[in-house]
Amino acid sequence: MPVLQIIGGGKMGEALLGGLVATGWCAATDLVVVEPDDARRDSMAAAHPGVLAVDGPVASTDAILAVKPDVVPAALGALRQVGPTRVLSIAAGVTLASMEAELGSVPVVRAMPNTPALIGAGAAAIAPGTLAGSEDLDWAEGILGAVGIVVRVDEAQLDVVTGLSGSGPAYVFALAEALMAAGESQGLEPEVAVALTEATLLGAARLLVESHEPAAVLRANVTSPGGTTAAGLGVLTEADFGDLIAAVVAAATARSVELGQTGK
Repeated sequence: MPVLQIIGGGKMGEALLGGLVATGWCAATDLVVVEPDDARRDSMAAAHPGVLAVDGPVASTDAILAVKPDVVPAALGALRQVGPTRVLSIAAGVTLASMEAELGSVPVVRAMPNTPALIGAGAAAIAPGTLAGSEDLDWAEGILGAVGIVVRVDEAQLDVVTGLSGSGPAYVFALAEALMAAGESQGLEPEVAVALTEATLLGAARLLVESHEPAAVLRANVTSPGGTTAAGLGVLTEADFGDLIAAVVAAATARSVELGQTGK
């Protein structure tokens, strides 16, 4: 009997599958992937020996809902027919209330992960539904913890989580693009600009995490008065960089709220 079915064989579903097996959360033979697309289903089965890949939900087991928001109603309808024991949803913008209304007396946990989960470096937040208890949160945290860190929040905070960490990787990628382009414009060869940008972002992120120093302290440590870094940071200050980032996160948060209200 499988212990978990993953509804949706997309990138996030496969990332979770790989993380669960790699970390020993369960064996491949304990997992079922539900994917209606024949080619994708065959690809998942070939890439993950032992995993059962099927075209519809199986009865009486825990489930992860890893489909796009517009597919959620159909997926929940199919799940309801087989009686899942509990559900973890990573569908963006789909509220706990709407899922509980569809599933009835099934505990539901809602989560917002992000794409670095694809390499086991994700950041996710989880929020419980009205029927979800501490054991259900522990279960959800164990699953998402296989591919990154997990924090617990109230559902009302998931929109902010979406604006910060859910969309956050795109902001970092945009910064990377800009740094690479700036390096080239100042005379670096493209491959050199790429290599230096990648190493700089990776190194800075590791230093932030591993030094346990506040970001403000690390920034000050590399900024000598009247030096090159101070000159560069001065431009960011003049451009109201902090206010710009606040506006970016606020816009993404507002859109998450809108999606939760309209479903579009």
